[in-house]
Amino acid sequence: MPNVKRPLGTGAGDTVASTMPDYRLNRDDPTRLHDQVAAAIRRSIADGELKAGERLPPARDLASVLGVNANTALRGLRILRDEGLLEFRRGRGISVAGSPQRGALVEHARELVRLARASGYSREELIGIVEHAAS
Repeated sequence: MPNVKRPLGTGAGDTVASTMPDYRLNRDDPTRLHDQVAAAIRRSIADGELKAGERLPPARDLASVLGVNANTALRGLRILRDEGLLEFRRGRGISVAGSPQRGALVEHARELVRLARASGYSREELIGIVEHAAS
């Protein structure tokens, strides 16, 4: 996916250069559109097209380019935030927070938390277990 630099308004009359990857969604694919949005951005991060600290366009701009509802684009972006790949900051927008490895680590951590809860461990007990394992 080639990156295309497009100026994005900041609301103050200035423009900020932000990387807007050229994403293509397949509407014939049974995969939900928000999952396709997440997959496309995830792939761009894995391929090095989007790097840590790089800003993404606002969800409404991304949605416009993709031809989807802004809520669909935002839902895809939230998936990546939950995976630890994107960071949302009020007033600063959305930026790449980490690598695919970080995303995998976050997913394993969530899995560990689910297992601990299912086994009856408290948050404090789980933290103690992790601290002991890290020493």
